[in-house]
Parts: sequence; C-alpha cells; structure tokens
Amino acid sequence: MTHTYQLTGMTCGGCENKVKSSLLVLPDVTSVEVSKDTNSATISMDKHIGLDTLQQALGGAESKYHIAAAAHSETLEETKSWAITYKPILLIFGYVTAISLLVSWQDGAVNFMTFMRIFMAGFFLTFSFFKMLNLRAFAKSYAMYDIVAKKFSAWGYIYAFIELGLGLSFALNLSPVAVNWVTLIIMTISILGVLESVLNKKKIQCACLGAVFNLPMSTVTIVEDAIMIAMSAAMLVLM
Repeated sequence: MTHTYQLTGMTCGGCENKVKSSLLVLPDVTSVEVSKDTNSATISMDKHIGLDTLQQALGGAESKYHIAAAAHSETLEETKSWAITYKPILLIFGYVTAISLLVSWQDGAVNFMTFMRIFMAGFFLTFSFFKMLNLRAFAKSYAMYDIVAKKFSAWGYIYAFIELGLGLSFALNLSPVAVNWVTLIIMTISILGVLESVLNKKKIQCACLGAVFNLPMSTVTIVEDAIMIAMSAAMLVLM
C-alpha cells in the first residue's frame, strides 16, 4: 500500500535525505519519496503504519519535522487495518450471533436465556475446534500469557478440552448451573492473564483461535472473555 502525507519542516536537500533515511529504517516500509517543495512524503509499506510511529521515526513530537494525514484519512486506514486483522474473530462472532438469534426466536421474540446458551455453545465449540487443529502450538502460545499455563504447561492442553466440554454441555443443556459456574471460574482466570498482557503492552500472539491465525493480544481478547463471563453470570442469576 502507498500513502501520501503532509510533511513539514524540510528546508533543503539535506533535510529531504535525512527524512527519507529515517522513514526507510522502519519495518514494513519499502520506499519513500519526499519533497520540500510540496511538503509531502509518499510512503509505500507492506502493512499500515500509524502516524505516531512515523512521527517517532522522525524524532518524536519535538522534531522540526512533522508528518500528518494528507491524501487519505488516517482514521479510516486504522479502522480498515483493525478490521482486516480481526476478520476471523468478527466473522465467527457474526455467524454465532446469527445462529443464536435464529434458534432463540420464539413466539415473535428472542428468548434471551436460549440465545445466551446457544451463543456460548457456538463460541466454545468453534474456538476449541481451532485449538485442536494444532494443540501443541496452542498450548505453547497460551503459556506465554495465561497465569495458570505459565506455571503448569499441561494446562493449555486441558483448557482446549474444557472448552470443547463446555460447548457440548451448553448445546445439550446439560447441568446448566454447574456448567455456568465452571465457565465463570475458567473465563475469569483466563481474563487475568489477558489483562496483564494488554495493560503491560506486551506484543504477543493471542491463542484464542489456536495457532491458525496470527492475532495480536488486545482489548478484543478482553471483550471476548468478558462476554463469556457476563453471560455465564447472567444465566446463573436468571435461573
């Protein structure tokens, strides 16, 4: 992808060379063309790079060189980049939500308890499936951030089968009280490691879909776990 930016502060050929060299050292940047006459920079990159990262490469906020969005909307690019990165999870949630709504539609309205049960069944069955595709790789990735898996490496293997069991239990409506308590406890433990990683800004792979997709750990993972916690708690309260 190639984007054109407004770049101010260049006053001579030396400035142009300095700016070009500074931007070219960034990972994923393949080519840079700058012009002091038009106060512009045209940058080709393998994947979208945020303005903050580009500005840091130029010396930060205190630098005399300042880069800003020009021929494209930075917000739009960030949104497109986010959507592309998390497309697998967005599709899964979309499918699971649609199926849950169809199954829970009763007498002209959605039965909320049925919706939550089917949603959680679909969620756990789908996510456990992707983990099972490469169980060893999932366990290895999971041990990088989960508070239990860090100390007990076999927990990653066990966790995948727990998700499968929860999915089947929700689908068959087996022992709903016990199953919701297990879900509440397991997902609460899981979210602790996720919170720690996100708050400490650790750049690690999220293992929610196993090793099939290279998804970064982020607030999306927190929301994913929080939904399961909220639904299991709500079902326990409403039973």
